[in-house]
Amino acid sequence: MSVAPPTTSPTDTAPPTTHLGAAAITVLGILTAAAPLAIDMYLPAFPAMATELGTTATGVQLSMTTYLVGLAVGQLIIGPLSDTLGRRRPLLLGTFLAMLAAIAAALAPTATILTAARLIQGLGGAAGLVLARAMISDAERGPRVARLVGILTIIAVIAPVIAPLAGGIIIPTLGWRAVFWVLAALTALTWLGALTLTTETLPITHRTTGGITETMRVARHVLANRTYTANLLVFGFGFAGLFAYISASPFIIQNILGMSETRFALLFALNAIAVTATSAIAASLAGKVAYRTMIGTGLTLMTTAGIGLLLCALGGVPALPTLILFACFQGSLGLVFGNVTTLALAEAGEHAGTGSAFLGFAQFMLAALVSPIVGLWGEGTALPMAIIMVASALIAGGAFLASRPRGGTPATPATPVMVHTH
Repeated sequence: MSVAPPTTSPTDTAPPTTHLGAAAITVLGILTAAAPLAIDMYLPAFPAMATELGTTATGVQLSMTTYLVGLAVGQLIIGPLSDTLGRRRPLLLGTFLAMLAAIAAALAPTATILTAARLIQGLGGAAGLVLARAMISDAERGPRVARLVGILTIIAVIAPVIAPLAGGIIIPTLGWRAVFWVLAALTALTWLGALTLTTETLPITHRTTGGITETMRVARHVLANRTYTANLLVFGFGFAGLFAYISASPFIIQNILGMSETRFALLFALNAIAVTATSAIAASLAGKVAYRTMIGTGLTLMTTAGIGLLLCALGGVPALPTLILFACFQGSLGLVFGNVTTLALAEAGEHAGTGSAFLGFAQFMLAALVSPIVGLWGEGTALPMAIIMVASALIAGGAFLASRPRGGTPATPATPVMVHTH
């Protein structure tokens, strides 16, 4: 997965304040994976949860929506807070909060309590996503920053796609509540790792007092860039299409196509292989093939697959074509996400950290809006999902056509970005 060309900021040439060892980097990698894993590890159990909790498909999907809202809003809160307080305290507090919320979700007697617990879990889990990148940016310099941030980006994209496979292993034997106990245990281990293996990476002299006000001032500047905003829309609506699939697929594959939870998880894993493979292809082609060429190819495939799924939904959801088109839709996104992030951060310039934060905000907020909509017409139709996937692809394609930079931002930057989030 490629990242953007270098930008200049006062800290780019400064020596790192500390150096992250292998143990600390491992902890940050697990923290980056933990929040995306929690998005949909319980996905194979959606139909069973709706029955047990006495709610509808939309009611269960709302628990995913609130979690995504928490992740989106949490990044905007925790990022500026860490600029003032340092990285380590917000990281420990947020991770501990996510652990408590996972326990509450495991014990939830009603859909309402589950939904509230998931909101808090998302707010706390956002700390790992935003602060892992920030701590690497604080502590490292040069190509090592680009490599480590690139790894974290791939983890964050792939984790929610492969999570249902783990859920498919846990749920048939132990039930859906066990998923949240596993997430609580994982979060507790990462909290302990962060407590014992990480140190503060942001010196007091580098901290700011601007907080949310300063973040919004910089955000207005970044969002005023037409090309950045267009790439932001491509990124966000690409994820909207992905999460329409993520939210609806358990009902479609299990209820409409009549497959088991385990088979659903295996099919979901195959689609994860598709997006992983195309992400790897995109990374290998970076610097050789223009980013816009790869994005355009991906969006063309995304739109074609979306239209095919819409036709399948109208024609009774034939199993084989539907499953093939699911894989094509997901595979197309591997050509889009990393490359459009590269171009967006290039446009953000010295504010690459803020640019990255708003990409994440758009990603999870649009996903949160999409998640409950796909279940509005009940569990027996794929039509809402297909409509949203087509609409997302068309909006992303339109934004892509509007995203060509004025003045010719290089299409294949040769040097990776040092993504600063402070």
